Amino acid sequence: MIKRSMIGWCKTLALTFCFTGSLLAAEQHASLPADVHRVIFLGDSITFAGQYIVYVDDYFSTRQPEAKIEFINVGVSSETTSGLSEPGHAGGAFPRPDLHERLARVLDQIKPDLAFVCYGVNDGIYQPFDEGRFQKFKDGMTWTHEQLAKRNIKVIHLTPATYDGWKTKNLAYNDVIAKYCEWLLAQRQAANWQVIDMNGPMTAYLLEKRKAEPDFFYANDGVHPNDFGHWLMAKQILIGLGAKDVEQFATGEEMAKAVPNGDKIFQLVKQRQNNLRDTWLRETKHLRPGLPGYLYEKDDAEKKAQDTGRQIEQLLQGNKS
Repeated sequence: MIKRSMIGWCKTLALTFCFTGSLLAAEQHASLPADVHRVIFLGDSITFAGQYIVYVDDYFSTRQPEAKIEFINVGVSSETTSGLSEPGHAGGAFPRPDLHERLARVLDQIKPDLAFVCYGVNDGIYQPFDEGRFQKFKDGMTWTHEQLAKRNIKVIHLTPATYDGWKTKNLAYNDVIAKYCEWLLAQRQAANWQVIDMNGPMTAYLLEKRKAEPDFFYANDGVHPNDFGHWLMAKQILIGLGAKDVEQFATGEEMAKAVPNGDKIFQLVKQRQNNLRDTWLRETKHLRPGLPGYLYEKDDAEKKAQDTGRQIEQLLQGNKS
C-alpha cells in the first residue's frame, strides 16, 4: 500500500497566495497578479509531456481571456534540480540533464514574470531514501528559487506528482517522494515560499479509489501520469490559484467542453503549447538528446501563438472561423 503523510495537504485546497501586489481569487475563478503576463513551467518529463499545462492554459484562455497570459512549457525529460544521475541512466547514453546548466539561458531569453517549478521524482533517483540525495534536492530547489527571486520573477513551487508504483512493484518510492514534498511544504513557513501540493491530494485520491477499484492506477511505469493524472495535477494548481469552479469537473476534457466551442479551443491550446515548448527548448539550447524537433522559429512560433489567440477569441464569441 502506498503511504503518504497527509499533514497539510488539505490546506492546499483553500490556499490563497500573498505576493507583493497581492494575488486575489476572483470569486470562483483562478487568477494571477495583474503584472503577470508570461509564465513558464520548469520540470522534468511530466512537465515536458505538459498535459497538465494544457489544462491550465485552457482554463485561463476560456475563463480569464482578458488576462492574456502566455504559458510556456520548458520542461526537459529526465532533468533534476539536484544535479544527480544514476549509473547507466538511459542505458549509459547520457547522464540526467541538470537544471543548473540551462536555467540562466531560459530566464534571460524568455523573461517570465512567474515560474512554476516542479521537481522531485527524478531527484530521488528511484532509490531508497538517502540523506545525501535529499540534501542535493534541497540545495537545488533553494538555488532555483534564489535564481528566480534574484530576477524578480515570482515563484510557485509544485510538489511532484504521485509516484504510482502499483504496476512497477515499487510501492515504497512514493514514501521517498513524500519526504521531499513535506520539506517543500514546510518552506511555506520556513522561507515564505508559495507551494501548491499536488502529491498529497493525488495520493489521497489514489488510495480512496483503490478501495473500490483495486486495479486503478495513474501511470503504467509509475512515473508518467495518464491524462486523468495530469487533470488532477492541473486541478490542484487551479484550486490553489483560487478556482472553485473546477471542483465540479471530473476531467479536463469535461472542463474544456463547458464553454462554447470548447473542443475546438482545447485542440488549439494544445497545439499552441506544443509549438511554443519545442521552439523555446530549441531556442534556449537544452542538451537532452532525443526530444522532438520544432516546427517554427521563435518569431514564427510567437506569431502563430498570437493567431491562435485570435481564433480562440472568435470561438468564445460563438463565431465560425
